Amino acid sequence: MAKTMGVGVEPLDRLEEKIKLLVSTISRLKGEHTRLSDENGRLQREIAMLTERMSAAEQTGSEITALREERDLIRSRVGEILAELDTLKL
Repeated sequence: MAKTMGVGVEPLDRLEEKIKLLVSTISRLKGEHTRLSDENGRLQREIAMLTERMSAAEQTGSEITALREERDLIRSRVGEILAELDTLKL
């Protein structure tokens, strides 16, 4: 009868080890999940910030284009005025 109990204990010991390993694995996975969730939040905030910066840069680019067009128009008008002054020969 003692031998029967000894044989019965070994499978329980193996089961206990497997359960401990499973609990350890679950704990590690929970930690990874928390870390990855934090990283995901950080990356989402970074994406939002970069999206805002890109939008601001696009607006600045549009403003620069408008200012260059205005500058070219002013140059053209100044050139026309100078040409008219040259014809007056004061």
